[in-house]
Amino acid sequence: MAASIRTLCCMGFRQCRRGFTTTCGAEAGIKWRTENGLARRGTEYGPLTDLPDWSFADGRLAPPLKGQLRRKQEREALARRVVALSSEVDKGMEAWRGKQDEAKRMEEHRKSLLFKPKGKLLLKKNK
Repeated sequence: MAASIRTLCCMGFRQCRRGFTTTCGAEAGIKWRTENGLARRGTEYGPLTDLPDWSFADGRLAPPLKGQLRRKQEREALARRVVALSSEVDKGMEAWRGKQDEAKRMEEHRKSLLFKPKGKLLLKKNK
């Protein structure tokens, strides 16, 4: 019985002229959005996501929604991480510059310890 149902289903798929797809319709346009510098999905950021949905009649803003608060916290955490990583890079650059300066000083010190030219060689060098 199971084999006949399987055969019937396979024959039905073979005779179907339309393609059978399992992709989600909500993912449509991701390639175009990323190529044009937009968010992957329309609900990631922007005025429809970030601004309040309503306000009071007297002009007061509505309390923020849970999703808005979560996105704000995520952005703040990302900003803190960027600042921390930037300061690490700055410290690394300063350490590298310090090492370069120290190497230059050591090279100059090494050159100062070499024998100095005397007599005629000193006169030729100064001309």
